[in-house]
Amino acid sequence: MPSKKNAPKESQLAGTQTPDKANTNAKLQSLEAFRSDATGQALRTNQGVKIADNQNSLKAGERGPSLLEDFIMREKITHFDHERIPERIVHARGTAAHGYFQAYESHAALTKAGFLQDPEKITPVFVRFSTVQGPRGSGDTVRDVRGFAVKFYTDEGNFDLVGNNMPVFFIQDAIKFPDFVHAVKPEPHNEIPTGGSAHDTFWDFVSLVPESAHMVIWAMSDRAIPKSLRTMQGFGVHTFRLINAEGVASFVKFHWKPKQGVHSLLWDEAQKLAGKDTDYHRRDLWEAIETGNYPEWEFGVQIVPEADEHKFDFDLLDPTKIIPEELVPVTPLGKMVLNRNPDNFFAETEQVAFCPGHIVPGIDFSNDPLLQGRLFSYTDTQISRLGGPNFHEIPINRPVAPNHNGQRDAQHRTTLDKGRAAYEPNSIDGGWPKETPPAAQDGGFESYPERIEAHKVRQRSPSFGDHFSQARLFFQSMSPTEQEHIISAYSFELGKVERAYIREREVNEILANIDLELAARVAHNLGLAAPKQGTVEVTPQSLKQSPALSQMNLLGEGIKGRKVAILVADGVDAVQVDALIKALDAESAQAKLLGPTSAPVKTAAGKPLAVDASMEGMPSVVFDAVWIAGGKASVQALSGDGVALHFVLEAYKHLKPLGADSDAKALLDTLRLKVDEGMVVGSDQKAYKALVAAIAKHRVWSREAAAKAIPA
Repeated sequence: MPSKKNAPKESQLAGTQTPDKANTNAKLQSLEAFRSDATGQALRTNQGVKIADNQNSLKAGERGPSLLEDFIMREKITHFDHERIPERIVHARGTAAHGYFQAYESHAALTKAGFLQDPEKITPVFVRFSTVQGPRGSGDTVRDVRGFAVKFYTDEGNFDLVGNNMPVFFIQDAIKFPDFVHAVKPEPHNEIPTGGSAHDTFWDFVSLVPESAHMVIWAMSDRAIPKSLRTMQGFGVHTFRLINAEGVASFVKFHWKPKQGVHSLLWDEAQKLAGKDTDYHRRDLWEAIETGNYPEWEFGVQIVPEADEHKFDFDLLDPTKIIPEELVPVTPLGKMVLNRNPDNFFAETEQVAFCPGHIVPGIDFSNDPLLQGRLFSYTDTQISRLGGPNFHEIPINRPVAPNHNGQRDAQHRTTLDKGRAAYEPNSIDGGWPKETPPAAQDGGFESYPERIEAHKVRQRSPSFGDHFSQARLFFQSMSPTEQEHIISAYSFELGKVERAYIREREVNEILANIDLELAARVAHNLGLAAPKQGTVEVTPQSLKQSPALSQMNLLGEGIKGRKVAILVADGVDAVQVDALIKALDAESAQAKLLGPTSAPVKTAAGKPLAVDASMEGMPSVVFDAVWIAGGKASVQALSGDGVALHFVLEAYKHLKPLGADSDAKALLDTLRLKVDEGMVVGSDQKAYKALVAAIAKHRVWSREAAAKAIPA
């Protein structure tokens, strides 16, 4: 009970005893000085200073580097960095693996970075994949951007390439990062929704920030619901510099291209997996590595000579823009293979600390204003999340190169430093450790000597002003199927938005500037009037389509690691099952035998045949294809099993290849499924090869119209 000394006076409580609950609450809250209402108030710093420009960080010229003296940006990002501790603020849910990187040949003409010099050299890597929005307990298959962070343990120190599975981002300037994340995170009043962007605050923000249009359409595409982590592209997002031993610099964009192809889930599949296997992506990556189907990516760069910096229709420093591969092809540098799972999730996956500022000689930054802020933000975050400035001493973060300096003490210090001089220069310890001149062999790091002569300004270059042409390029580069999926995604997400004016603003002021047909289709699905024209004049682009953007053109090599369900029951023809398994094994695919229960089934010869799981325990959504095994008794049993019939129907609906031994065709006939190129019937090697060819195409896209007639 409160003491009388601290109790409110009667005059303060006058009028609060009223049946009007809202009025009562308002009056009670007015007594609580700690509550804050920003309505009608000026935007200020935490020290009470009014903010004149909250859109742009302080830079040396419109296209110059961000300045450390920008106390507004530093205060804003520092506070943001410390909001969710110890869980990561973003990218909280992740999984990771160990592996190695190997260059194809020496790239000395491009960079002096040592790990790109010798094709015989093996560089250890640790890669963490993650979702952005949700907490650690959220699902793997939500619609979201995926983090793709690689730590190279090079002989010259750690190089962290901290990127995403999409090549652009939502904002152009780091000062807006806290705003974007606050908007996309679960709404603060009820912590809903978990792991998704289909809510008012996200769409309110992006509909008011046109620079986000390009990234949002990527997020509404199938790229946001990847089939597996093994089938995602990765991108460095920003423009970096590579510098050779002669000091010649080139602008580059970093790319990871999966050898397995770039594939996504269907939306219905993604939602079902969220309930049936929340850990679907984690499990898939872990099992692929454990079974020896090591995921592999090709590492490459788009190279732009400094003299060509301004020759494009867009600004290289703008993180909301890509360089279309048709304009600058990706030059392959080497390959990355993931071949070992972590020994301890917390010690490795959770404690790994990635920072874009971790680079090695031969790599340097550009003046991308989003990258400039990340260089400060990540280190600041890790200091709080991992308990202090010694996070580099945690085993997973330790460089393989030695690290000697005058930094001492602080929390969690594990190194026992000898000597008495914790400063440089010194004479007490013979002057050690000493600087390494850049010109020496294995020289020290030096920043690229870019000449800058500019005013300090809070401005954005006019070359950052085109927000819609590349979003239009992306949409027009999609296949008709992919375009339909984008339309459906916008319709679903905006359909969850409660405020009609936000839906209308997104359709009329964003989508209409990307593509009028896209805007009209989404408007129709939301019950809105279709806009007749855009609100801005979109800058004409020299490139009308970029085939490299469509996943239909990124099928990959073979079916390594794909999963095929083989449905069996008592009386199954074990000889045919064995032949199919051998055919799939030759392609490095995984075959799983599924029965009515987890108990072994009896073959036609009366022998027990162990199964991997029941059809309920391992549903069709986790597989790439389904095969119905032969044996008349087995087919008859499966034909009378509702779970088995649903299993096949669901695979058909999700456009997956279906196969059946010759005498199992009766089950397909029972379901009255429309025959297409994704259905294979037979009991010989020709049929098995046809199944492999169908799986390599990922989906039977021609089936989509027929599949829509089947209930979810």
